[in-house]
Amino acid sequence: MAEVRARVDLKVGSQSNIDAEILSFHGLETEKEHVALVFKHADSKRDVPLVRLHSECLTGDVFYSSRCDCGEQLEETINKMGEEGGIILYLRQEGRGIGLYNKLDAYRLQSEGMNTYEANNHLGFGDDLRDFTEAAQMLKALNLTRIRLVTNNPKKIKELKENGIEVVDVVNTSAHVKSGNESYLRAKVSHGKHNLKL
Repeated sequence: MAEVRARVDLKVGSQSNIDAEILSFHGLETEKEHVALVFKHADSKRDVPLVRLHSECLTGDVFYSSRCDCGEQLEETINKMGEEGGIILYLRQEGRGIGLYNKLDAYRLQSEGMNTYEANNHLGFGDDLRDFTEAAQMLKALNLTRIRLVTNNPKKIKELKENGIEVVDVVNTSAHVKSGNESYLRAKVSHGKHNLKL
């Protein structure tokens, strides 16, 4: 069973000016170092907090790569939760679960004309290997079973529900279109059934 291991106060966001806590966990079966960012003590002071499951994306989150919208989605959510409160579960599932090096191999294939799903399939992987079971366990460790989920991805909604989390409402992120990520976003809509207004 997942339990909170440590809680540390810090400031986050592009200006390091938004109060939050970062939480680590133990008891996660994969032993991946997932963390939670909790804004305005959302785990204890709000009955149905905003929650985002954000899978690690080094190229997008750190370098704001032109190939995706991950960094922009994360920044949008941090700013929103800085105002309203909420929880970001930052999940160590790079490249929809295939890892960083394989994701870079997929980027190369995308440069040759494949979409993001075709590239993963060509490398021998499924469309999306991420598993959100441990995200549900992390929420339960925070005594949460009812949330408002910040997502465009139906897979996250489905898996949370299957793991005992009631998704009371879904809040979509904006469509962060920029030069280089248009085909990626279109594939997310057409193939991944993401609810994005392009």
